[in-house]
Amino acid sequence: MAKLIIPENYRSALTLRETQHAIKFVKDTFQKALAFAVTLDRVTAPLIVRKDSGINDDLNGVERKVDFDIKLDGSEAEVVQSLAKWKRMALYRYSYSVGEGIYTDMNAIRRDDDMDNIHSIYVDQWDWEKVISRQQRTVEYLKDTVKSIVKAIVYTKRQVRMRYPALGAKICEEPYFITTQELLERYPDLSAKERERAIAKEKKTVFLMQIGKILSNGERHDGRAPDYDDWELNGDIIFWDEVLSDAFEISSMGIRVDADSLKTQLEECGANDRMKYDYHKMIADGTLPLTIGGGIGQSRLCMFLLEKAHIGEVQNSVWPEEMIKTCKKNGINFL
Repeated sequence: MAKLIIPENYRSALTLRETQHAIKFVKDTFQKALAFAVTLDRVTAPLIVRKDSGINDDLNGVERKVDFDIKLDGSEAEVVQSLAKWKRMALYRYSYSVGEGIYTDMNAIRRDDDMDNIHSIYVDQWDWEKVISRQQRTVEYLKDTVKSIVKAIVYTKRQVRMRYPALGAKICEEPYFITTQELLERYPDLSAKERERAIAKEKKTVFLMQIGKILSNGERHDGRAPDYDDWELNGDIIFWDEVLSDAFEISSMGIRVDADSLKTQLEECGANDRMKYDYHKMIADGTLPLTIGGGIGQSRLCMFLLEKAHIGEVQNSVWPEEMIKTCKKNGINFL
């Protein structure tokens, strides 16, 4: 409960029924805009994968997966934590070419996630992935893709404001690009999250780059699994949220590892044992295509664009009873 933010005199501009309609409107509008902006096809994706497949996302490497045994053959399966690896395999299996990509609805259970204004153990996001060339594995291409995604978000917000005039907040259309090392040098006396908050408050729309690598203070800004993003070519899209008066991460994305960066990052994390999996072998031998991809939180985007104070106002999940009561007392009504 210590992490819960209660905005003073908060009242949602939308009723519960209006909110349900608006959630559908946001999702329908944004996914069309995203598909157009980044050139993506919608595909169907798994909710569960086999435990020994090596396909499930390890996130920061410490989160426990939800797993179970299958009655028919006794094998073990896991609920996905994201589809970072599955998408790259899918692009290979479906024979996508450079410049083509996919997106899908990803639903996951992250049992070890926090529960606060923007975190839930139920995660829903648009997972997307696109084939790129060797020449496109650059910071410039990464930035161009970020700009396209931000434009899709800004477009969706404009449509929301036209339908619901009471939602008047605006979004800065030009993302400010900064690396985690540059951010540390800018705010050396602040913690990682405090640095994010400071830059988001100042610049409003930020792409924070190079997450996962060790900084000059000997720490990582944040954890990132070593076998999907290239830590030199990744980042988070962060907005300043006026309702919460806080930094608000919408997307984690990046250019994916190639054979060289996979080897380097696995060695740095002491995770060379992962090379036993087909997914990792197919990166090392060049079978899998070079890609860029990420996840964009569906409930987070709805929360942000509909100017809500808690993610529970735009998704159905499980919450501590004390949190439900505190929120209701302060005008925050969960679905």
